[in-house]
Amino acid sequence: MKLFREAEVTHGRVAMLATVGMLVSESPFHPLFKFMAKVYHSNRQLTGPSIRHLDEVREVAPFGFEFLVGIIALSELHRCVVGWGRPLEEGSPNFWMLKADYYPGDIGFDPLGFKPCKAPNFVGAQARELQNGRLAMIAVAGFVAQELVNEKAILENLFG
Repeated sequence: MKLFREAEVTHGRVAMLATVGMLVSESPFHPLFKFMAKVYHSNRQLTGPSIRHLDEVREVAPFGFEFLVGIIALSELHRCVVGWGRPLEEGSPNFWMLKADYYPGDIGFDPLGFKPCKAPNFVGAQARELQNGRLAMIAVAGFVAQELVNEKAILENLFG
């Protein structure tokens, strides 16, 4: 069950970031793309649905995607080191094993101090995170499906 909770928390967090990212990338304010456009001296503007923006970003900043993949790989490696057991050292052939003292999703990264210290508050905060993550997973699936169907941006469908 711990393994399923770990997967749900991780995917929920990614979906929450994706939801915000898709909406921000389709708004006129896109800080990352404007920064890369300045660095690479380009006047291109992102247009259309957000599912096609990575193609445009790769034209402006060819190594932007590789940098993003590297950052993701480093964060996943950190998560694996913190939460996952080492089966060969522990004498277990099971590669799908979390450490006994590891709580799913708690990798020790809390720079702003949002994690509650008391157990009842922590349980409530985790329940809210899981519920928001589930909603975000559904939202991202809906955003992607809608953009694939009519090739229009999310905000354009909502307000256009």
